[in-house]
Amino acid sequence: MKKPELTSVSEGTGDRESLPVAPSMGPTLENEPRAPLATGPMDGRVVVISGLCILIAIAAGLVAQLLGALIALITNLAFYGRLSLQEVSPADHTLGLWVLVIPVLGALVVGVMARYGSKAIRGHGIPEAMEQVLLNRSRIPPRVTFLKPLSSAVAIGTGGPFGAEGPIIATGGAMGSFLGQVLKVTADERKVLLAAGAGAGMAATFGAPVSAVLLAIELLLFEFRPRSVIPVALATSTATAVRMAFVGGAPAFDMPDVAAPGGGALAFYIGMGALIGVASVIATRAVYRIEDAFEKLPIHWMWWPALGAIAVGVVGYFEPRTLGVGYSNIEAIISGRLVGTAALVFCLLKFTSWSIALGSGTSGGTLAPLFTIGGGLGSALGALAVWLVPGLGVDVRIAALVGMAAIFAGASRALLTSVVFAFETTRQPLGLLPLLGGCAAAYLVSSLLMRHSIMTEKLARRGARVPFEYSADVLANTLVSAHGLRPVVTLTADDTVASARAWLATGGEGTRHQGFPVVDGTGRLVGVITRRELLEGEPVAGRRVRELIRKPPAVVFEDSTLREAADHMVREDVGRLPVVTRREPWKVVGILTRSDLLAAHRRRLEEAHQAEQGIGGGRPPSRPQSPLPV
Repeated sequence: MKKPELTSVSEGTGDRESLPVAPSMGPTLENEPRAPLATGPMDGRVVVISGLCILIAIAAGLVAQLLGALIALITNLAFYGRLSLQEVSPADHTLGLWVLVIPVLGALVVGVMARYGSKAIRGHGIPEAMEQVLLNRSRIPPRVTFLKPLSSAVAIGTGGPFGAEGPIIATGGAMGSFLGQVLKVTADERKVLLAAGAGAGMAATFGAPVSAVLLAIELLLFEFRPRSVIPVALATSTATAVRMAFVGGAPAFDMPDVAAPGGGALAFYIGMGALIGVASVIATRAVYRIEDAFEKLPIHWMWWPALGAIAVGVVGYFEPRTLGVGYSNIEAIISGRLVGTAALVFCLLKFTSWSIALGSGTSGGTLAPLFTIGGGLGSALGALAVWLVPGLGVDVRIAALVGMAAIFAGASRALLTSVVFAFETTRQPLGLLPLLGGCAAAYLVSSLLMRHSIMTEKLARRGARVPFEYSADVLANTLVSAHGLRPVVTLTADDTVASARAWLATGGEGTRHQGFPVVDGTGRLVGVITRRELLEGEPVAGRRVRELIRKPPAVVFEDSTLREAADHMVREDVGRLPVVTRREPWKVVGILTRSDLLAAHRRRLEEAHQAEQGIGGGRPPSRPQSPLPV
């Protein structure tokens, strides 16, 4: 018998059974090895998806205008008894005590629509879209496309203390998902269509295309890749253009110009951001505790919105400005027309109305209520600072702006979205520095005090794992040559199976490997067989090792990334890959195993958890790059 070629040990003992190593199907040398697919940042498919996203954005922009008109129509009918599409606020009604009834009637309609239409219309939209992305391959039921805006228009038009942006974001996402289900696209592409529709909805509402892209990245895409960001950016730009065609290019919230803050004022805004971070935690926990309380009621959830609407009506009776969308309230706060104690009382009443209504499971958005509550808190704290330390240079308007953005940053953990949104909707560049500091402080405090955000708590309760960090893929940044180049134990194709088994029985060096590349007499790779394939069945006299090979081997190039290698292992359903060069794809220069993929993470773990002194502390102890045991 011809002893198998033993160059050196390539891995640890391992377990007795493992995934087959590229079982082969063609013993002939004409069968070329199957190499991993080359990956790149983009391909021509991105152009197609971008075109679809632009179409979705146009539709989302039109839907945003239609929803605004529908809310105006229902508001006019419910509070003024007239047919009109003119935008009005419920605050000017003259209904007296009858205002207690209107929100309840609207909530009853929403409950019926949710019960017999789709339960997915309940809530403020973004968590529901996140759930479909994470758990359902971005498939939103098509009926949500129609029921969500209609139910939200009824809820808001009858006095619900919500913004229209949440329903429009949800509707845009549903439109993108629907198109992704009609056409033949991948789940990743469907996710991009959904995120593009959602971002377009936000851009069409506020004229804030950059923050809409950031919202999609931070809350829906869970990635930052050219193939996803570019289509979403084109969609938000298009939706903003549609909005400009209808309402012009003025900022969403009119705010007087502000001066650059000094060092003392900036320190105050950052400290205030931390306090509002605490408020964001309180607001989030309050909403979910109210929701938990409704869950304990002995009646069907269809009736819960009507119960929540009682609080809306009662609060609305004493403070009519808490009713409806309330974008004008945000403008009044950040422009300095509603300040101090008045702003604080107003935001507390708005919080009471909104949290009870949202916890009851009705349909409506969270952005505008949070902005109102945060703006009111910021205005009140700013006024207090002006009264106590007038020389600090605090501007109540900037304090309100920072409060508005900081509470959303803390509640949603969408830091960049919050900062850029406040800038885009007011066009106040001198507010950027206070915004960044205040929102970062709120984000910090919220992350320390609360495990999940207002967007992810519901998903976490359902057992979903929501990503909250974005980092470079260590496998995509490591080449195969860093882990897979080493001597390999190979078998010769013309050896008999009996002689190979006899060698395995010796228990010598290399005999305990789970897979072996097979080469011919000239050293060319023929295939790969596993230890199990060698040992199973009764040996046939004179049978050669090459006869066990069923198909061409799956290989990986030495300059491929470990991510490409890992993906190739999954596609080929193997646990190890022979390493070859591009110039000689039949010559084995190493082997890559699943253990090597795990070992590649060792440096990442050391950098994250191993403290060291960079100057004067000497070189940190180096660790060998050997693979982990299989």
